[in-house]
Amino acid sequence: MSYLLDANVFMSAKNLHYGLDFCPAFWEWLVHKGNTGAVVSIDKVADEIAAGQDELSDWASNKGHALFRRTPPTLAPQFTQVSTWATGQQYTPAAINTFLQAADFYLVAHALAGKHVVVTHELHANSPGRIKIPNACVGLGVRFMTPYQMLRIEQARFVLGAHK
Repeated sequence: MSYLLDANVFMSAKNLHYGLDFCPAFWEWLVHKGNTGAVVSIDKVADEIAAGQDELSDWASNKGHALFRRTPPTLAPQFTQVSTWATGQQYTPAAINTFLQAADFYLVAHALAGKHVVVTHELHANSPGRIKIPNACVGLGVRFMTPYQMLRIEQARFVLGAHK
């Protein structure tokens, strides 16, 4: 099983619980798991991170190479499947248009193609004005979970080393 991370996993980690300055173990764990292929993300998420032009975008460009996968042209069937699902629901045209242009659309298609588990902070919500990743995952039979669930399943440990 591999995990496919949403942009909000990286951004929330940086801004909240796993700041790059005080919890480097989290970021080292991501790099390690990226190198093994157990934890990945996609180029569209990397683009969202790069747009922030901050320490997270620097980290992603310097150390996150193995994490961010390119979107191959072979995903066309999954793009069709995701867009067919989205347009067949009770979402507003604006919500559908926004979803089909966002990284979330690509993330769900990648998950379908690679049998990945999507990792996101988003919660399932029945709102016709916005398509949430968990809604798309439920509708398409894709597993999803929070970052904390992933960390527990993977038995991640961020322990203090010797004090300096």
